[in-house]
Amino acid sequence: MNADSMIEIERKFAVGADFAVPDLSGVPGVASVTGPRTYHLTAVYWDTPGFRLAAAHITLRRRTGGTDAGWHLKLPAGPERREVHAPLEAGTDTVPAELAGLVSGVTRDLPLHPIARLQTARTVRHLTDSAGRVLAEVADDQVTGSLPEPDGPAGSWQVSSTWREVEVELDHGTTGLLRDAGQVLLAAGAQPSPAASKLSLLLTTAGALPRDAAPPAAG
Repeated sequence: MNADSMIEIERKFAVGADFAVPDLSGVPGVASVTGPRTYHLTAVYWDTPGFRLAAAHITLRRRTGGTDAGWHLKLPAGPERREVHAPLEAGTDTVPAELAGLVSGVTRDLPLHPIARLQTARTVRHLTDSAGRVLAEVADDQVTGSLPEPDGPAGSWQVSSTWREVEVELDHGTTGLLRDAGQVLLAAGAQPSPAASKLSLLLTTAGALPRDAAPPAAG
């Protein structure tokens, strides 16, 4: 199995149920905005007992659905995030050895197990330049967050919270475009996200993190 990596640059915004995503075609450098496409994603997040990955600002998930199904490991990389991908393998949900190896210095032989599930209805628009190149992706996410059933069988989940957020992630665009798009969203009534990641928001809201574990970083 071969893993690949990329640097992730994004901003997240909390929005209400009645929020209307504004027209972003006027953002400098943007020539057009593609029509919306909706995907249904399920991401199961993994960590050790005691949340060692969360304490190290690392997230590990297995995602199905959408255009980037697979295993995603997000690691600190200065002010941004390094995201390492590995493909899904049919018939198994075992953490890929390459990804487990990258965090072995943090997990220290403790087992990784599912700690949370996020189900997301994601409506995607792309901001493109005059040549049709994608500058950024705008994702409007309706999220349902679940935690493992305390007394249920393995693999059973209990819904903990639901929310909506909008995420802007750079592709070939600049940080200036990210800033300008964010200003348009703020003017339309969005608010900066209260958490760095969906997982962090779920675990913090549910009080699931131990006191000495840091909230998971962006992801």
